[in-house]
Amino acid sequence: MKLTLGFSPCPNDTYIFDALVHHKIDTEGLDFEVFFADVEQLNKWVFQAKLDITKLSYNAFTHCVNDYALLDSGSALGNNCGPILIKKPNTILTKESKIAIPGKYTTANMLLNIAFPNLQNRIEMLFSEIENKVFEGRVDAGLIIHENRFTYEEKGLEKVNDLGEFWQEETGLPIPLGGIVVKRELPLAIQQKIERVLRKSVEYAFANPNSSADFVKYHAQEMEKKVLDAHIALYVNDYSISLGDQGRNAVELLFAKSGRVCNSIFI
Repeated sequence: MKLTLGFSPCPNDTYIFDALVHHKIDTEGLDFEVFFADVEQLNKWVFQAKLDITKLSYNAFTHCVNDYALLDSGSALGNNCGPILIKKPNTILTKESKIAIPGKYTTANMLLNIAFPNLQNRIEMLFSEIENKVFEGRVDAGLIIHENRFTYEEKGLEKVNDLGEFWQEETGLPIPLGGIVVKRELPLAIQQKIERVLRKSVEYAFANPNSSADFVKYHAQEMEKKVLDAHIALYVNDYSISLGDQGRNAVELLFAKSGRVCNSIFI
């Protein structure tokens, strides 16, 4: 059975999906047509129900939970690390300040709403462009995600707030950043098979950390190896193998804070 699968070219995604995509594990008769895209593009595709299985932001998931169910494996949950609001030194932020965000439906934007509800003059742009736009003064501040958290200080930019730290201080739980979902219209047995296969892929990545190196590096493009490795170490953890009770509690709390009501989140 062939299924469409979407995930980003970011190291944490290519790292966990390598074994599945390249059949380094038993995929139980499943084959995958892969679509690579930035997370906000994946978020937009999910509203069109374009893909059978996809990575997405947890914020976007709150808007499509009736069509997609969450898999127990593959999630990116952070402990005291999340989207970071950055600016130039001496920049004073006001409600008129221009804030670059990586997408309306990203979890980063949802957290910004919770932590800084007065900063509503927001400009959407590709996540990888935000750091430079702040440095160039095109925007007053930017909400960075992924590998940019490791590079902004080198450019003389400063942290206003780590929204992952903010969330954990407020809730005592890890912050759900991104997850892997599957179409609810697929037979339950297929959904469960996908979940098993994905978990095997994540476990293979942990057991064979160098196996995915070429796949990860190819899609990471210009990223330095130390940044690439730090990215994976930060966003691929025990929650990526299984959410567990704490991870599920964190996801349910995020849904509650979003105001979205649903009968079922998980498959």
